[in-house]
Amino acid sequence: KLAMLRVQARLDEMDMETRMILQVHDELVFEAPVEEVDSVAALLRLEMPAAMELRVPLQVDLKAGPNWGEMDPLS
Repeated sequence: KLAMLRVQARLDEMDMETRMILQVHDELVFEAPVEEVDSVAALLRLEMPAAMELRVPLQVDLKAGPNWGEMDPLS
């Protein structure tokens, strides 16, 4: 939840059109214009693991696509 709040605050600060639309278990789903995908991916890679200090590293896997069924991993 802390990471969700931090990500939303950063999206607002950056005046992005990307919107967090859904949480499913440990996944967050965003709707983003194509031109914002790389910036949002970088933001998520930075903010998600930094939300709380843990003894084990938090792995962030990102995917993008036109719909949930057609997503491909982002590198």
